Amino acid sequence: MLKVSRPVRLANHGRMGLFTALLSAASLVLSTAAASPQPAPSVTPQTPAPAPALRGVWPVQPPTVARGFEPPLEAWTAGHRGADLAGTIGAPVVASLAGTVTFAGVVAGRGVVVISHGDTRTTYEPVLAEVTRGDAVGAGDRIGTLDVAQSHCFPAACLHWGWLRGGEYLDPLQLVRTTGQVRLLPLTPEGAPGDRPS
Repeated sequence: MLKVSRPVRLANHGRMGLFTALLSAASLVLSTAAASPQPAPSVTPQTPAPAPALRGVWPVQPPTVARGFEPPLEAWTAGHRGADLAGTIGAPVVASLAGTVTFAGVVAGRGVVVISHGDTRTTYEPVLAEVTRGDAVGAGDRIGTLDVAQSHCFPAACLHWGWLRGGEYLDPLQLVRTTGQVRLLPLTPEGAPGDRPS
């Protein structure tokens, strides 16, 4: 800090010179800042990112889609957040992708298995689980058997298969679009699987 031992008195022209010098310095700082390139602000995309490009296997055989994926317009509106695959009670259910079991238990009377695959996870219900939390599974490894309890296709049996990234529902059929022969069940005849709301 500069210490002044005696007061400095500026004449009128001295004050005006100091003011001019300060004004020149301020102009120089402002012009330098304006000339410096500023980084562009980051923009968050409004559209959801596409589903990861993964190749999976059908969780039940033979692959028969009773009802496909119908994403809701909004998170709280009606839709079908997964795919229903027709099957028979006791049929083997396998992991569609390799991963780690993060849940195997009962939710609202239905057996549920959840497998994490990094930034996505797949869900299977109603399933009588043969795996436990923490188990590592490969694509095609058996995780349980199909149950009929509160199936989306009740009184018929079907597997409700889901795929999520965070809280966003993805179409699990994208995992197997190019593999195997798929048979679609009709949705219009009375009593056909898929007539029930999800």
